[in-house]
Amino acid sequence: VQLQASGGGLVQTGGSLRLSCAASGSTFSSYRMGWFRQTPDKEREFVASITWSGSVTRYADSVKGRFTISRDNVKNTLYLQMNSLKPEDTAVYYCAARVFVPDRADTMPSSYDYWGQGTLVTVSS
Repeated sequence: VQLQASGGGLVQTGGSLRLSCAASGSTFSSYRMGWFRQTPDKEREFVASITWSGSVTRYADSVKGRFTISRDNVKNTLYLQMNSLKPEDTAVYYCAARVFVPDRADTMPSSYDYWGQGTLVTVSS
């Protein structure tokens, strides 16, 4: 599957952005999906994940209550709605897809098989 992330940009503290990740080339609904983010001085970190049906979601503690992950299996698109943004949310955001394997954790980058190219989110103070 090929993934194309978009929707990043510059926003003020407290603002909102919605990221999108368009999938092509394979059956989108068969993949678990995740969002990760990375800054130059840190390793890639987990943000949120969602099961193939969208029935189960998981969030990093740092974004819980502010971000919402969702998917549209008809449009083959993954979303991340980000509200109440903070300067520490500034990062390159990546979408990722994985085939479900029982011993792999949704929160680990190494669990994912496919990655988008990333989209930059900058939150100004």
